[in-house]
Amino acid sequence: MFRFRIRTMRCYITGGFVLLTFILAMICLPDNKQNNDDSLTETTVEGTTAPTSHKISGVPIIAQNELRAACETYACTMLLNYYNFSIDEFEFAQNYLITYPVAYGEDGNLYGPDMNAAFAGDVYTGWGVNAPAMAKSMNKYLETQKTDKRAQALSNVELDDICKNYIDNDIPAMVWVTTYMQEPYVKSTWIVDYVDENSKVKIGDTVSWLQNEHCMVLVGYDEDNYYFNDSVAEKVTVAKKAVAEERYSQVGKQAIVLQ
Repeated sequence: MFRFRIRTMRCYITGGFVLLTFILAMICLPDNKQNNDDSLTETTVEGTTAPTSHKISGVPIIAQNELRAACETYACTMLLNYYNFSIDEFEFAQNYLITYPVAYGEDGNLYGPDMNAAFAGDVYTGWGVNAPAMAKSMNKYLETQKTDKRAQALSNVELDDICKNYIDNDIPAMVWVTTYMQEPYVKSTWIVDYVDENSKVKIGDTVSWLQNEHCMVLVGYDEDNYYFNDSVAEKVTVAKKAVAEERYSQVGKQAIVLQ
């Protein structure tokens, strides 16, 4: 019995010594936990630095009241005015927009330009123009001004990337989508009889113009939507991201920025 008590006491003493040793060891260890927590905090902060929304202020809205076929001209005028260039849609269309007629030939076929080379028809009753020809037209104007800025046509750049690379830096972008985000469809087709250095087709090829094609100025976004200065609606319009991205893709993923 006495031996049992001694054995028990020795166990208590040994256990207490082990516990004390453990406590002292924990006190003396460097505070790695604190360092790990700091790393996690930094990672979390870095992971949320990318904005989830941004909207550019100061981009004017110009109503498309007269040049009924010239949404691209209205969009580019909004863009130019944002950068304090003093020009309106009429001066731009008359003096700088590169145009080429669409007309029937003697053979009864419809002929017109590659829209990467020129605006098809006139700004009152015509068809439209693609980003390369529009950027070329804008640069005709910019070359007359005391500026280093130039219009840059973007091709196959996703809207999300335009937001990250430009909108977040307060650089609005002209983008080709559709009127009120309606479904586009082929309305007119013609044989190409005018090309330039931007053309992706050659004389004699056939091109088509899509009904509902529309050019607006992308000025903002949030988690669910894109925001556009819309000359037809005469206000900032909101479009769900998935719908806008689909329409943007359907009309060729084309845009213009000034840099």
